[in-house]
Amino acid sequence: MNIFESLNDRQIEAVKTTEGPVLILAGAGSGKTKTLTHRIAYLLSQDIKPENILAVTFTNKAAEEMRNRIKKLLEIENLKLKIENLFVGTFHSFGVKVLRHEIEKLDYKNNFVIYDEDDVFSLAKSIRAELNFPQDKLKAGTLINIISKAKSELKDLEEIVADADELYRNRILRFNEIYKRRMFAANAVDFDDLIILPVKIFQKFPEILNRYQDQYKYILVDEYQDTNHSQYTLINLLSQEYKNIFAIGDPDQAIYGWRHADFRNILNFERDYPNAKVIKLEENYRSTQNILSAAHEIISKNVERKEKKLWTQNPAGNPIEVVEAGDERDEADFIISKIADLNKNLGVDLDKIVIVYRTNAQSRVLEEACLYANLPYRVIGAVKFYQRKEIKDILAYLRLILNPDDEISEKRIEGVMGKKKFADFKINLPELNKQTEFLPPAELIKNIIKKTNYYDYLNQKFSGIDSDGEPESESRIKNIRELIGLASKYDEAGETVLALSEFLAETVLMQENRNDNASRKLNLMTLHSAKGLEFDAVFIAGCEENLMPHSRSIYSLPELEEERRLCYVGLTRAKKYLWLTFVKSRGLWSERNEVLPSRFVMELPPHLVNFRSLADDFNVPEIELD
Repeated sequence: MNIFESLNDRQIEAVKTTEGPVLILAGAGSGKTKTLTHRIAYLLSQDIKPENILAVTFTNKAAEEMRNRIKKLLEIENLKLKIENLFVGTFHSFGVKVLRHEIEKLDYKNNFVIYDEDDVFSLAKSIRAELNFPQDKLKAGTLINIISKAKSELKDLEEIVADADELYRNRILRFNEIYKRRMFAANAVDFDDLIILPVKIFQKFPEILNRYQDQYKYILVDEYQDTNHSQYTLINLLSQEYKNIFAIGDPDQAIYGWRHADFRNILNFERDYPNAKVIKLEENYRSTQNILSAAHEIISKNVERKEKKLWTQNPAGNPIEVVEAGDERDEADFIISKIADLNKNLGVDLDKIVIVYRTNAQSRVLEEACLYANLPYRVIGAVKFYQRKEIKDILAYLRLILNPDDEISEKRIEGVMGKKKFADFKINLPELNKQTEFLPPAELIKNIIKKTNYYDYLNQKFSGIDSDGEPESESRIKNIRELIGLASKYDEAGETVLALSEFLAETVLMQENRNDNASRKLNLMTLHSAKGLEFDAVFIAGCEENLMPHSRSIYSLPELEEERRLCYVGLTRAKKYLWLTFVKSRGLWSERNEVLPSRFVMELPPHLVNFRSLADDFNVPEIELD
């Protein structure tokens, strides 16, 4: 078998075009990683030295997969090459490699340390306390994100906060001044520094840049649409001498704007490299033609994109199933019943099926439906709902209020509050226990949150962005509001102490899954977590306005287009079967609202869709799983 044997014509062209700038627009399921790794193997087969090749991607997992594929290809080719000096890794690992040799040029010591997110957050909290910022203003996570944005965009912080009011602006600038001084004194760098410091070195010392340009004559960038401005600048500086830059990606799958990724980098590639060769990988090996046609109809409504249209030699396949349910419980029950049907009657293994949704909080009702059906499942990219820290914390408060002798709950709450604050809380336990006699569970939770300032605790403790693109603290608060919504079922349950006991019992029973050790499990995940994966059957739940697209995107065209790309990613995960579901009324985050179908659903061509309303069904299929 040679390097080209399993490639199509466009992939072969991409592999063989080794000189000059090359842009590969690789559609979903078109063999992007295969093309990239075969190109590296081809370069090595042409006597190009491993140390002259630089291949960068975004995750260690992707880099490891690329390395393994290259090794396998070289074994097939029986190429006796030593590839230890071949760099295949993340942007950040390349930054570390540069700084290990060059950081002293910026007056750091060579034994610098890298601060992770927790380290940076701890330092930020310390500086914030030192500056005595008001508790409800400029939280540590906000300050870190503002500084990260400036670094990612290679802008002065003054430019980022130019439109802010004077007091706000001065506080941020003062914080940044101390943050930089403390980091430098500790001989420490953060993740953003791993990119911007090499950029500074290359810009300040041309002789160093020339040395790296001479070494890395062939540069390959995976997922080019996900680069931020600092990463783009780093690669652009390195490639200026030989211009043998190979950028591969898909602007239609750019969904990380909230991480400061700038998909315009891939749109502007031909402006940056006027002689660039552009190759489109449009043959899809994953999905049926109906799924591809439906996805194209949605993504083609975006203005900022490069035109391409996926096609496949696979069959046309089934129509896209669009289902209207009454509420989220009807939706979940329907989805689980269809999964049971796929599994039992069509032989689709559970691990080949996924339910995707826009926000993490949506998983709760879907998890409950799985548990009621005794269906083994796993939540990818997040913790199962009842195992999430904030949920376990609130339940521990409730258990201790109901039963002051609960040692485990006491230890957990003490860990949250600290010994001093917990001592005060314990004094108030009898009063809180008395409240169980007249407050239903939902109101009791709200009271606990108020008395303990638990939301402030979450805001201070969690500064990052979750897999849904939301601030992590906000996502956790929404999970608690979802728990409050569940607890509100007991508002009219009569005796409140008994209602609380039953609610707590339900939350425990909901965690019992007799199939938890099953080797094949149904997958649940957010749309963001689904990128790069594929499944025989995909269910996209919650296809509604203000959920998908998210409410925060409605008045922003760039954000709305990113939501459309996120929907496109969801559709193109499916190989054979695809369901989109929406409801008339959704209870989410302890609120119930009448909702409208997503505009993305309305854009699907009628000839590709089977529409069904559960209100027209006389009965719901029974859920049976062995």
